[in-house]
Amino acid sequence: MASTVRYDEVEVGQEIPAVAYKVRRVNLVMYAGASGDFNPIHWNERFAKTVGLPDVIAHGMFTMAQGGRFVTDWVGDPAAVVDYGVRFSSMVVVPDDDAGATITVGGVVEEKLEDKRVVVGLTATSGDVRVLSKARAVVQLS
Repeated sequence: MASTVRYDEVEVGQEIPAVAYKVRRVNLVMYAGASGDFNPIHWNERFAKTVGLPDVIAHGMFTMAQGGRFVTDWVGDPAAVVDYGVRFSSMVVVPDDDAGATITVGGVVEEKLEDKRVVVGLTATSGDVRVLSKARAVVQLS
């Protein structure tokens, strides 16, 4: 499947509209099963609080995956992402209620490269807190 975003239709500075991803405890349990990371800070509130956390927190890689999901949904082809990296700047606290937490991811085209590739800078927040920093993806466009 080729990218649905065309290189000649993308401009530096172009914003990619933000998307909000809901996170509930059940998502963290499913992610733990898929990743093998069963650290109790990601599912056990009592344990998380005994180690000084405000509540259960999302896995860092789960948070990073939401940024990757944002990019692949935008470009229309997971194979079009040729490089992706982030730094973790804060935790996503996931309360045990019906609302859970929200990770909001947005992007901007920062640079056009050779061979129809672009650099997309991402912003990711939960509430008013930035949870990923230096988040960048290089994407191969059509």
